[in-house]
Amino acid sequence: MAGNDWINSYLEAILDVGPGLDSAKSSLLLRERGHFSPTRYFVEEVITGFDETDLHRSWVRAAATRSPQERNTRLENLSWRIWNLARQKKQHEGEEAQRMAKRRLERERGRREVAADMSEDLSEGEKGDVVSDISAHGESNRPRLPRISSVDAMETWAAQQKGKNLYIVLVSLHGLIRGENMELGRDSDTGGQVKYVVELARALGSMPGVYRVDLLTRQVSSPEVDWSYGEPTEMLTPRNSEGYMDDMGESSGAYIIRIPFGPKDKYIPKELLWPYIPEFVDGALNHIIQMSKVLGEQIGGGHPIWPVAIHGHYADAGDSVALLSGALNVPMLFTGHSLGRDKLEQLLKQGRQSKDEINTTYKIMRRIEAEELSLDASEIVITSTRQEIEEQWRLYDGFDPVLQRKLRARIKRNVSCYGRFMPRMEVIPPGMEFHHIIPQCGDMDGEIEGTEDHPASPDPHIWSEIMRFFTNPRKPMILALARADPKKNITTLVKAFGECRPLRELANLTLIMGNRDGIDEMSSTNSSVLLSVLKLIDKHDLYGQVAYPKHHKQSEVPDIYRLAAKTKGVFINPAFMEPFGLTLLEASAYGLPIVATKNGGPVDIHRVLDNGLLVDPHDQQSIADALLKLVADKQLWARCQQNGLKNIHLFSWPEHCKTYLSRIASCKARYPQWQRNDDEDENSESESQGDSLRDMQDLSLKDLSLNLKFSFDGEKSGAGGNDISSESEGNAADRGSKLETAVLTWSKGISKDARKAGSTEKADQNSSAGRFPALRRRKYLFVIAVDGDSDTGLLETVRKVFKAAEQGRSEGSIGFILSTSLTISEIYEILVLGGLNPNDFDAFICNSGSDLYYSSLNPEDGPFVVDLYYHSHIEYRWGAEGLRKALVRWAASITDKNTGNETPLVTTAEQLSTNYCYAFKVQMPGMLPPVKELRKWLRIQALRCHVICGQNGTRLNVIPVLASRSQALRYLYVRWGVELSKMVVFVGECGDTDYEGLLGGLHKSVILKGTCSNDVSQLHGNRSYPLSDVLPSDSLVQTIEECGSDDDIRAALEKLGLLKAGCCNL
Repeated sequence: MAGNDWINSYLEAILDVGPGLDSAKSSLLLRERGHFSPTRYFVEEVITGFDETDLHRSWVRAAATRSPQERNTRLENLSWRIWNLARQKKQHEGEEAQRMAKRRLERERGRREVAADMSEDLSEGEKGDVVSDISAHGESNRPRLPRISSVDAMETWAAQQKGKNLYIVLVSLHGLIRGENMELGRDSDTGGQVKYVVELARALGSMPGVYRVDLLTRQVSSPEVDWSYGEPTEMLTPRNSEGYMDDMGESSGAYIIRIPFGPKDKYIPKELLWPYIPEFVDGALNHIIQMSKVLGEQIGGGHPIWPVAIHGHYADAGDSVALLSGALNVPMLFTGHSLGRDKLEQLLKQGRQSKDEINTTYKIMRRIEAEELSLDASEIVITSTRQEIEEQWRLYDGFDPVLQRKLRARIKRNVSCYGRFMPRMEVIPPGMEFHHIIPQCGDMDGEIEGTEDHPASPDPHIWSEIMRFFTNPRKPMILALARADPKKNITTLVKAFGECRPLRELANLTLIMGNRDGIDEMSSTNSSVLLSVLKLIDKHDLYGQVAYPKHHKQSEVPDIYRLAAKTKGVFINPAFMEPFGLTLLEASAYGLPIVATKNGGPVDIHRVLDNGLLVDPHDQQSIADALLKLVADKQLWARCQQNGLKNIHLFSWPEHCKTYLSRIASCKARYPQWQRNDDEDENSESESQGDSLRDMQDLSLKDLSLNLKFSFDGEKSGAGGNDISSESEGNAADRGSKLETAVLTWSKGISKDARKAGSTEKADQNSSAGRFPALRRRKYLFVIAVDGDSDTGLLETVRKVFKAAEQGRSEGSIGFILSTSLTISEIYEILVLGGLNPNDFDAFICNSGSDLYYSSLNPEDGPFVVDLYYHSHIEYRWGAEGLRKALVRWAASITDKNTGNETPLVTTAEQLSTNYCYAFKVQMPGMLPPVKELRKWLRIQALRCHVICGQNGTRLNVIPVLASRSQALRYLYVRWGVELSKMVVFVGECGDTDYEGLLGGLHKSVILKGTCSNDVSQLHGNRSYPLSDVLPSDSLVQTIEECGSDDDIRAALEKLGLLKAGCCNL
């Protein structure tokens, strides 16, 4: 409320009319007064809405009311509303203090538990107080920005990179993205992030060693936007290749790739994109696989060139890239740009909306969960400033700077971290294009006169628009360029200028506060800031000394900087908090010294450029003193200008990309294991915690045999968990040899068949029927993923689906996959019980997506064959034994304290556990804490995994973080080329807590209602956001009421275009 002068004017007005209200009339506020009811007005206008916009409208109405009695009543009500707003803010502040205290306790408890797991004493390098540990990312003991500082060094580095042929994928989903004529500011989604990702892609595409860069975004074919946003591909022309583009190949360079997803003919805001994220992931996966094959043919000798990294920008892209990196097994990078938890904190502090209202508007809880998942999956998180790490990322469950330092200290000492992982935080400031910038060298007194050969160019139009405000336009110009937002602190700047007489005498003030037509047409917040500025100008009589033009073009901003430099002026950014401060770099590039807030990114910029002064934005006198010092001391001004011009290249795009590529090089290369090259470089530098910390388990032949051995009577065997069988090593080796032969035969068969020219599909089926899983030959795949109440319910659903597709099943054109949270032993029991044969299915996705089996091609090998490559595909950041011990400790702490002996609510299920799935039985589902609480507890301890509650809430499966039933389907596409658009997924109206992942995507979904009980539907309460926020509603989903018969299922398949109407034929 402080700083909003119009509220003070409300109170002043109330006081002004106070004497006119005697005690008798004042008491009328609480009772009916004719036809006007203050009580009803208070309830309807105050309780139901108390934001400042509403208050402003009420003030306008009250001021315009002619009747003194009614005006006074409204003003009284207005005072109550202001009081209510203050009360709400105080309440939110109290709740925020409680949340912060709770978070601190959870963090401290988590650190103690981690320390207890790490049995050895901490070294001196692991100790430290919170303040010093905040910056524990390796920066404290090395230069802040270890960048190349000379042209020679850059050329040396460039020579070392040639021949690498890297393929990099960037992802930025929301907003309108194109290479030229960007519509920045068109809406809240098309802003600085759009410019950043486009320029980053363009710059990376020009770097030595980078063959291709793809920037993936949404294809928008809507009449409300330009046609260019509907083009599937756009090449980004390099700005300044500096000779690095000589070796361009057929598909090299940087490209914008637009993937269609979501409503086809509608441009929608980012808050509404969440239901369509899986659809984008499937489309992007298809593009990357195809492009990898193309690049492999061009530069890879026939072997696919997989992305060296996939980089997500903002939460929606982070969620997408986590799924993409998991499906492809390639490293992930993430940049948050703006973080959800920080925004939630700020909105709650304003007191205008409750948490539920904020979530309804911004889908903020889904956004926060996406950011937490990005922390789970990312190798590196790139930030612009250290402030982003210290003040924003530390709010997340998945990142603790103190714990990160301890983990990294153990890595350096080559000591186990017991399954703990923490992403690396790297500060890499955004780059800028400087090659077109010519710093202003002249001044107002030394203007260059033109000659016949070189006539003087006319002054830019914007110069006259600004200088017309000034009585003496030759005085140094203090320039502020920011929108009229309270956070930008423009009013404090005007006060500092107006109340400092020496500063007013030496300089002019120019405020570029965006574009406006009329104050009445501005938003209430922006108009209130502008009105406050105008009142201050009038109060201090600053006419002729302050410029505030109504309009300027984006292309005129460089001219504004040049004018300020020409007058030997100063650029100022007085914002209360500045995440980075790109305008500071722009101003510095044009030769302007800077005065900037000490809160946020400007601290890092000032450390590198050393071209100005930092100030406390709340200290008006400090702002005035800093400006006066730079304007009055010409030697200081010249030194700051020189430092800025000398060091600004450290923020250029080549420098940014060099640091960026060096960070990527520190990640160990990951890609699909079945396509690993024999000549892989094993000596690549790696600082990845995923490599250093993972408890590796050798896939020896004995381990393979354990994964094949099942006891179908329900008892645990080697396939079920961590106990080693006592059978002879000779038998184990025999079965292991058979499995290895089978898996390698399938793997080699794919690559051989892919290179075989001229072979027909029929020949492929005849020649490879014994070498490939049957699902490769199917026209459609029906995935049965119904999480029913009982085994008999699952069998009934299977029979109905089989009968609905009877003809396609008999012809072999339709294959079937069973996808459940059950173990393979439990599945076998159910199939035997129902009289079904394992060969009725092509594949089995078990243990909530942590195990993948195929029906055996050779009966002598048993009914199932495990895909061990799938295990290597999903094991990223799997905590193994360290995770298991933590989970056992957690399970022991969950007890029913209402009983005298504290009955355990959760018990370990050794018979149901496998190497990549730790299973627990829930004795009393109704008393189990929500799964989101367990997920939070694990993240606080730096344990990265995916917790799934299923079987009517009676089972918990903990699996690798990037494993799930939906990810297993994507693996089948990557591994065997099974098109996702040819899959049909059958689900209930609710299911296990991984249910939402089965609905979206390119596959088609059939929802069978009536297959789940209310107990299953209650599992959706385990989410931190409403399920409705992520459910798609389009033509790819068909719903069958009350499960229905096989005829109902057939009718649904006909609507989806999979069966011909009136028959079973495809």
